[in-house]
Amino acid sequence: MTASQDTRLTPDQVEHFINDGFIKLPDAFPRDLAEACRAELWADTGLSSSRPETWTRPVIRLGPKSSPPFVAAANTPRLRAAYDALAGKGRWIAPQALGTFPIRFPSTQSAGDDGWHVDMSFGTDSPDFMDWRANVTSRGRALLMLFLFSDTGPDDAPTRIRRGSHAAIARELLPHGPAGATLRQLSADGYASTADCEIALATGTAGTVYLCHPFVVHAAQPHHGTAPRFMAQPPLLPAMDFDPALPPSPVQIAIRRACGLPL
Repeated sequence: MTASQDTRLTPDQVEHFINDGFIKLPDAFPRDLAEACRAELWADTGLSSSRPETWTRPVIRLGPKSSPPFVAAANTPRLRAAYDALAGKGRWIAPQALGTFPIRFPSTQSAGDDGWHVDMSFGTDSPDFMDWRANVTSRGRALLMLFLFSDTGPDDAPTRIRRGSHAAIARELLPHGPAGATLRQLSADGYASTADCEIALATGTAGTVYLCHPFVVHAAQPHHGTAPRFMAQPPLLPAMDFDPALPPSPVQIAIRRACGLPL
């Protein structure tokens, strides 16, 4: 399968997303695009791929990139079909940039950023990120996405994902209503409700994309490999507020099932 094929998700893939909270799409964008994007990111770091002695920090974070290779990588026919299938046709905004980029380097130092968490989606104008919020309708975020721009094996700091954790987070958010809960509130118990979830690793070749439910609990980890890992973790933004009159998307079906609400 190649990124040029407009391949729709199968019913099994959609059901996997609803139950586990993510799907893995190998070859979601072409490898040559990954290489072009990686070259830009190397330039932005000011480092060299041929001089590992300059890789002195465990992670370098870069902001969103909107140059043509990144926009093309985010908008392949296969990905756009997947956005339709999971978030609902006409309910998402075509990405015009990708980011942020936590570029992880082989290191024995701790980056101090490997705690379990859910990405918040609104209230981000607060200077205290612990006050950022999420609510049960996933206001401000249609999907969490992980774009791999380098080959990523088990030793290359793949993102850790708690399989099925989105269901527990939906149940925690439900009592908070439209105002939602802050990151501080959700992290108060260290995400104990998801501690027993099986851990999946976001591994794959360059061009792989993980499409995740917005409520999936995930975490970074140290890099024990030999080559830096290049990955973007952008949201897919919604084109509209939640509308209960529309047929529920798989994102919403997962929430309603978790909360025992009618479909």
